[in-house]
Amino acid sequence: MGRAFEYRKAAKMKRWGTMSRVFPKLGKTITVAAKEGGSDPDMNPKLRIAIINAKAQNMPKDNIESAIRRASDKSLADMKEINYEAKAKYGVLLFIECASDNGTRTVANIKNILKKNSAEALTNNSLDFMFTRKSVIVCDKGEDMDIEELELELIDYGLESIEEDKEPVVNEDDKEIIRIYGDFASFGELNHIIEEKGIKINKSEAQRIANSPIELNDEQMEEIDILIDKLEEDEDVQNVYTNIN
Repeated sequence: MGRAFEYRKAAKMKRWGTMSRVFPKLGKTITVAAKEGGSDPDMNPKLRIAIINAKAQNMPKDNIESAIRRASDKSLADMKEINYEAKAKYGVLLFIECASDNGTRTVANIKNILKKNSAEALTNNSLDFMFTRKSVIVCDKGEDMDIEELELELIDYGLESIEEDKEPVVNEDDKEIIRIYGDFASFGELNHIIEEKGIKINKSEAQRIANSPIELNDEQMEEIDILIDKLEEDEDVQNVYTNIN
């Protein structure tokens, strides 16, 4: 997604932070990761990355530990990852990742949001060929960081490219970062070697990147933003990926 989208996302995350809506979503990611691979982050790369992402959003340590404990609580309903695919106006495609303890509730909510916003659900796997999964790792750009040297060091660990960028920060100057793209299968290995090098990871995701991104005008984008906002406001929705540039 383009830079304008990143600014909207930054503003939204700040708004959600004050409304205590980010932490439940992060907590679900941690719980699912701990349930799948165990509660030890040193032995569970998926959990370790979930914790890194939570700390980047200033999630308190107690909340993180509570989310990990929930994974072994037999009294709680089983939390599972569920994906939905959809098509909206103007050729916009949506890949919606959820974490839910009630799939019936989640699908009903998603379909209702889509219908109210002139979009429709698609059959699962309809969009597989439209998106490619990539490891995307965002790190602070150190003053003495040699990007070319780092690129050579990481290429054996699944690196595909490194981009220098500025990350939008609401009400502050943009922050200099590097955005590392790698093969999806190398997600854990790339994160591990970057951590070993002492580079601070701000955010790490296995993103779905559109193979043929499209451009929308401002009016169209405002309309699609409403749909994306409604989806992301749902408590079960973790990520919404689109083919918008």
